[in-house]
Amino acid sequence: MTATSETDEKITLTLLNGTGYVFRVDDSYLSLTDYITLRRKHRIVGALVGTCSIRGWSANDCTLPLELTPHETRFLVERGIAQLVSKQESLLRVPEASELVQYHEQLEAGFTAQAETLKAQKLRETERNISNILAGKRKKLLREGVAEADIKLDAAQILQEIADNFVFDRKNAQLEIACAHPQPLVNKTVEPPSIENPLKYQVFSEFWTRGYYVTAGDSFGADFLLYPGDPLQYHASHIVVLLKTPVVEPLHLITKVRLSVIVNKICIFAYFVSEEEGDDAMDGAGSDRKVHYQTVRWEGNRDKLAAAAGSSGES
Repeated sequence: MTATSETDEKITLTLLNGTGYVFRVDDSYLSLTDYITLRRKHRIVGALVGTCSIRGWSANDCTLPLELTPHETRFLVERGIAQLVSKQESLLRVPEASELVQYHEQLEAGFTAQAETLKAQKLRETERNISNILAGKRKKLLREGVAEADIKLDAAQILQEIADNFVFDRKNAQLEIACAHPQPLVNKTVEPPSIENPLKYQVFSEFWTRGYYVTAGDSFGADFLLYPGDPLQYHASHIVVLLKTPVVEPLHLITKVRLSVIVNKICIFAYFVSEEEGDDAMDGAGSDRKVHYQTVRWEGNRDKLAAAAGSSGES
């Protein structure tokens, strides 16, 4: 799977902050959103960066839009899976008067809907606790010197008073931010941003071609994590560390390899070499460079463990 067929619709990526974002949600029955299509069909994970407004912001509970890395964006465009568009011209233009009127009408409708929802919720909570509320009001009136016979409390009247005195403070209103822009925008197809790190892009592309899910490895002190399947169902099997040269400092080597042991993953070092010029061409930008991979395993105290096992077997 290297590209989509000519009949397949390209996924539209919106250019923001130098990379592609996915906004569109298709609500038709049994259809896949662009996000799910990228994840299931093309093994591109990205990062959900939207906020779930119902429960507030949470690092573990995010929604669309989906932010792609620059190399993911270029990879999808180069293989014909997606197209990158800029909506800057449409978004920065001065809105017309009719558009402003429509916007304010939608805003007012949202405020009204929230007020009605909160009011109904408050009445339901009051109705559930009406017995405690009546008992509390009765005690308060008795402390104020009102005779027991003169106390007449009606649950329906209390509910009506709460409904009449309910005030919705717009300062606490939640603004609905549409995932896709509610108005049609002019899309201008653009080229993906240039890759600042050719090694990182080539390594990403090669491991994707081998069938892996390739994600950022920052949380494990690496450049990439490799998954044999969807990261929601599998643990990463490898961490990939990029090197500027094949010469690595011993302390750096030990740190990365020991880290891979702790997280139960295999450590892979990747670096450029030139087939023609050798190691002296590491910092060049020639197209003849090839990526070499070195897998390193930490043996630790294997000899001591083997000796301990042998001595225990002799006794």
